[in-house]
Amino acid sequence: MSKRLNAGEVIVGDGGYVMQLERRGYVKAGHWTPEAAIEHPEAVRQLHREFLRAGANVIQTFTFYCSEDKLAISGNVTNITGAQINEAACDLAREVANEGDALVAGCVSKTPCYVKSRSETEVKAIFKKQMDDFLKKDIDFFIVEFVDHVEEALWAVEVLKSSGKAVGATLCISPHGDMDGVPPAECAIRLVRAGADIVGVNCHLDPLTCVRTVKMMKAGLDNAGLKAHLMIQPLGFHTPECNFGGYTSLPEYPFALETRALTRWDVHKYAREAYNAGICYIGGCCGFEPYHIRAIAEELSAERGSLPAASEKHGLWGAALDMHTKPWVRARARREYWENLLPASGRPKCPSMATPADNYEK
Repeated sequence: MSKRLNAGEVIVGDGGYVMQLERRGYVKAGHWTPEAAIEHPEAVRQLHREFLRAGANVIQTFTFYCSEDKLAISGNVTNITGAQINEAACDLAREVANEGDALVAGCVSKTPCYVKSRSETEVKAIFKKQMDDFLKKDIDFFIVEFVDHVEEALWAVEVLKSSGKAVGATLCISPHGDMDGVPPAECAIRLVRAGADIVGVNCHLDPLTCVRTVKMMKAGLDNAGLKAHLMIQPLGFHTPECNFGGYTSLPEYPFALETRALTRWDVHKYAREAYNAGICYIGGCCGFEPYHIRAIAEELSAERGSLPAASEKHGLWGAALDMHTKPWVRARARREYWENLLPASGRPKCPSMATPADNYEK
C-alpha cells in the first residue's frame, strides 16, 4: 500500500459492511459482530464484489468487532471463534481482490477490554492474536479502525508494525478530538511516531466534517515536521450536529437514518474536497454503499486515469437521462442540475437536525 501511495496513486477505499449486511439480514444490530463471514459467506463475497466493481482499490476483511472479548460479550456466536472468522474473512477478501487490481487490508477495531481495564498488556495481547490470524493469510497491509481513544490506537499500531507490513490508523473522532480530549493534530502526531504509515479518520461523522478533522491532523503533522499518507472513510449520512459522540448519539441511530443518507452528488463533492485537502486514500464507512464508492471513483477519474467497471451502467452526471421519454427528465441530464439540487426529504413534520444524546460513554 505504501508503495502505491508513494507513487502518487489515488486510492479508493471500499464502503460500509456491518450496516449494509444488517439491512440485508446477515448482521445483528447491537454488537454488530461479523460471523456472517462464516455463516453467510455468499453475502459478504457479493458486497466485496460490488465495492470492487464500483472502483475500490482495497478490500477490507469483514472482521469488525472480531476480538474474542467482543464476541463473548455479544452472545451472537457460541460455536465459532474469532480466529475462524478472521481467517474466513481473509479468504473472502483475497478471492474478490484477486478478481481485480485490489489489495487486502486486515482490519482490527476497538476492544471492550480497553474501556474495561485500560491494560496495555491485555489489549495488546488481543491485537497480537488478531494479527497472527491475518498473517497466516498474508494480507497486504493492516487498518486500525473505529477507535475513539488514541491510546488504544497507538497500542494497536505498535503491535501491528511488528509484522513488517504497512499500517493505516483511522480514529472515529470529531474535530473536538478523541474521547479523552486529545486534539486531532496531537492524535496524528502520536500515531505517526508510533509507526503508522497512514493516518486519518473513519465513521461517526459525515464526510465534510471528517475532511475538516483530517485537515487538522495534517496541520499537526506539518508543524511537527512529520510525514504520513492521509486517509478518510467517513459516515454515509449527514451529521450537521457535529457532536462529540458522533452518529451513535443521534436519536435516529441505527434504524431510522435513511433520510440522512448522502446522495451520489454529495459524494462527488466530498471526494473533491478530500483530494484537494491532500488526502489520497478516500473511501467510506457505515452508510457508504457501492454507488457511493463509484461516485468517488468517477469524481477522481481524471486523477486516477480510468473509470470503474460500474460506470458502464451509469451516465456521468445524469447523462443517460438524455434518452428519457419525458422532456422534464431529459432536462436533468446535466451536471449543473444535480450539483445545485436541494433534495427534499418528503417528511414535512421532520426537523432538519436532532438533539444528540449527551451521555456518550467515554
